[in-house]
Amino acid sequence: MLAERIEAALNRQLAMELRSAYDYLSMSAYCESQSLPGFARWLRLQSQEEVEHAMKFFDFINDREGRVRLEALEQPPHDYASLLEVFELALDHERAVSRAIGDLYSAVVDEHDYASQAWLDWFATEQVEEEKSVGHIVGALKRIGDRGDALFFLDKELADRSAG
Repeated sequence: MLAERIEAALNRQLAMELRSAYDYLSMSAYCESQSLPGFARWLRLQSQEEVEHAMKFFDFINDREGRVRLEALEQPPHDYASLLEVFELALDHERAVSRAIGDLYSAVVDEHDYASQAWLDWFATEQVEEEKSVGHIVGALKRIGDRGDALFFLDKELADRSAG
């Protein structure tokens, strides 16, 4: 059984994960419009991964006899100044998700909710990988600058990302 404040926090995190998926999907659409299919594919797969994360929260709340309460999602941005801006925003968002997971972790520790604490370990570790992968792309884009040939090769590299 979930404490009321933990249930509310888990529902907020569920919404955040869905918002992440929505943002990544919008970023993917932007990249498609810029003829960058590799970036678009990477972002679309990232969106799908965020939906999977959201569903883990959905299932966990239900498994713990909680009540899922879906929140409204804001419309994501649909236009960006540059590809670098897309990935800098993605990195900022991943850092915000990491902070939110940390806050949620602190709350379950305060509640002595050991089942939730153990379950959240996976998300804490996952966020390290999320920040690292997006940070790598931000760094590459900064190094590339306006070099179209390098951007072409990075786009091809990102197209090779596999699902899951």
